[in-house]
Amino acid sequence: MKKTTDQAFFRETNLSLVLRNIHNDAPLSRAKLAVMTELNKSTVSSLVEDLLARGLIHEIGTGTIGTGRPATLLEINPKAGGIIGVELGVDFVAVALMDFVGTTLWRRKEKADPFEEKTKTIKQTLDLVDEAMTRCRALNLRLLGLGLAAPGTVDLKEGVMVFSPNLRWHNVPLRKIFSEHTGLKAYIENDANAAGVAEHLFGVMRQTKDFLFIYAGVGVGGGLFLNGKLYRGHNGYAGEIGHIPTLSEGTGEVCLCGNPSCWETRANQRALIRRVEAGLKNGRSSLAQNLMLEKNEPALSVELIKQAADGGDEVARESFDEVGRAMGQGIAGLVNIFNPEKVVIGGTLSAASGHLLPALKEAISQRALNDVLKKTDVIPSVFGDDASLFGAVAIVVEDIMWNPSSVERR
Repeated sequence: MKKTTDQAFFRETNLSLVLRNIHNDAPLSRAKLAVMTELNKSTVSSLVEDLLARGLIHEIGTGTIGTGRPATLLEINPKAGGIIGVELGVDFVAVALMDFVGTTLWRRKEKADPFEEKTKTIKQTLDLVDEAMTRCRALNLRLLGLGLAAPGTVDLKEGVMVFSPNLRWHNVPLRKIFSEHTGLKAYIENDANAAGVAEHLFGVMRQTKDFLFIYAGVGVGGGLFLNGKLYRGHNGYAGEIGHIPTLSEGTGEVCLCGNPSCWETRANQRALIRRVEAGLKNGRSSLAQNLMLEKNEPALSVELIKQAADGGDEVARESFDEVGRAMGQGIAGLVNIFNPEKVVIGGTLSAASGHLLPALKEAISQRALNDVLKKTDVIPSVFGDDASLFGAVAIVVEDIMWNPSSVERR
């Protein structure tokens, strides 16, 4: 039995190795795969046939390298199946149907009231999931799974959102709820971690082993990629960087987590809005206020403040500078600890990266320890505000990449 188990384990490991190489470097021939994986050609051929049978890869014609004869090329099959991604925001819910390479086939986003009972928000989300499933069936795609990105600490083993400071939810069994409703295998992940996986799997960080993903919105979270893998910590709760204390107790704003002076109270979208509101109360005029009236918006938002800053508004630009500096000061500490190759900024505030990044980078340059750390590259996420939604899909794809035999043969 042990021998059989070992054989199954090694075959799954090799199957994953071939699939991940195709994902990273396609198009590839069987011969090239044998060189890259250091497996013999017959083994690679058998593994490729297995992946073809599961529909995870497909052949895309022939190509030649050098003077060799033409070889059949392989790449990831976008039509391997559909994946449903769910993002639970603080004031919205979003659901998307994507294919196996992260192309959006359908999506919907709706406002949600963070003060409503969680059962109502979950019901609203499940209704959108039902729409996504109907759309997937209409496209004649099999469903490979459902991923959910949640704004809080997540028990990955149990699939439970343990605590969400901004939603004020405790111990919600999200995996059980969504799996029982859909009949699908459900994956639950912290929103910032999920966003980091999306950037690593689908975005500009595919070839980068050490990077930090900063998700800046209502809260501030982090996905820490070290040596090519998401770092989860002892109990899986690593990355709650927004709750690093920045000031002495009693000297700063109380965070929604209950602790005083968390970093995110100075570096999130509320901090931006609060700074603009303070300018208005002090009698300064701002385009943001005029835009509120023109668009009949009941309150300030990041988008309105960005539009004002785009128009040269001083209050908006100064507010972005202040939040950018606060973000940069916190990131400088992380850069000093982890020495990443790059830092990626995603989430709501990333939509205004043109206004945030100059002050942010300047703060890193001032606070980082040496010339190497001061030059750490900081870039906006390619997914912007949708980073966690793509991340919800990415965590399903990532699991399949490591466990290809979990997908049935066609």
